[in-house]
Amino acid sequence: MTSRREMLARSASVAAALAGLGLLPTAARADWSQAAFDAKTMADLTKALGVAMPAESKDVTITGPDIAENGAVVPVGAATTLPNAKRLLLLVEKNPSMLAAAFDLSDAVEANLSTRVKMGQSSNVIAVAITADNKVFFAQKEIKVTLGGCGG
Repeated sequence: MTSRREMLARSASVAAALAGLGLLPTAARADWSQAAFDAKTMADLTKALGVAMPAESKDVTITGPDIAENGAVVPVGAATTLPNAKRLLLLVEKNPSMLAAAFDLSDAVEANLSTRVKMGQSSNVIAVAITADNKVFFAQKEIKVTLGGCGG
């Protein structure tokens, strides 16, 4: 029977051997655009993403509360029925960084998502859908925040 110390020593040597051969997995990282997340306006965001300004569409929907009691955790959702949608974005107009979330889509998933975003103050929240042919559509909803989530 091996002791705990011997087992740890063997495990460490196996891990070192695997690392030396390059067989340990690397950290998974999402492909994202720093310029898009740093954008302060819609014009900056569309330039960073390389798409045109969005047009309003009934094929894109956004859900969220009319009044959020805590701006640190505001539940919002976005969906689209547009064919060939490749990306859904959630934007918070008055946040320091406008882009709150970006989701890449495929034909294997339904283009319907929900998450929680941080809002510093009452603002328009915008759902943007980008299609495979780079057409851009949006829907928006005003959400009022009673307690700001960015230190307010």
